[in-house]
Amino acid sequence: MSPVQKYAIGAGAVVFLSWLFLPGFVTLLVLLGVVAAPVVGYLMLDPSQRERLKRSRRRGLGR
Repeated sequence: MSPVQKYAIGAGAVVFLSWLFLPGFVTLLVLLGVVAAPVVGYLMLDPSQRERLKRSRRRGLGR
C-alpha cells in the first residue's frame, strides 16, 4: 500500500469518527483541516523544492 493510500485512509477515518462524535460544523472544520494541511504545506515549498519532490515521487522512494 502506498503512502498516499495510507494517508487517504487515515484522513477518511478521522473525518468519519468526527462525523459520529462531533457536531456538524466541527466535522466540517476537521474535514477542511485534513484536506487543507497538505495543500498548504505543498504550496509553501519553493519551486525547486517542488521539483525535487516530483522527481522523488516519480522514481519511487528508497530506490
